[in-house]
Amino acid sequence: MAQALRPNTAGSLFATDGKPHPLQDRLLAVTLVLGVTAFVTAMFHSLHLLSSWTGLVGILTGAYGQFVSETTRQRFGLILGLGASAVGFFLGMAHGGLFGGLIG
Repeated sequence: MAQALRPNTAGSLFATDGKPHPLQDRLLAVTLVLGVTAFVTAMFHSLHLLSSWTGLVGILTGAYGQFVSETTRQRFGLILGLGASAVGFFLGMAHGGLFGGLIG
């Protein structure tokens, strides 16, 4: 029985189908950066504004990235960024929220 061989994609970081995906790659990078920022800043109570806002924007960009993603590698990275964004968002909300202390 003949089996289909996959192309050699060991050198490709983002696209596994051999085609460029600039929008999806940018969404992946933005979601990962926002997720890491939200996650790290959520560990500090005084940075709840930064963690909650970056987490919220990271969730939105990651959700749209999931909607338009075309490869498994993009989806994997987006899920990591979404998870970090969600943790940062929820901890930021617990520490004071999106407008905590600004709107009285």
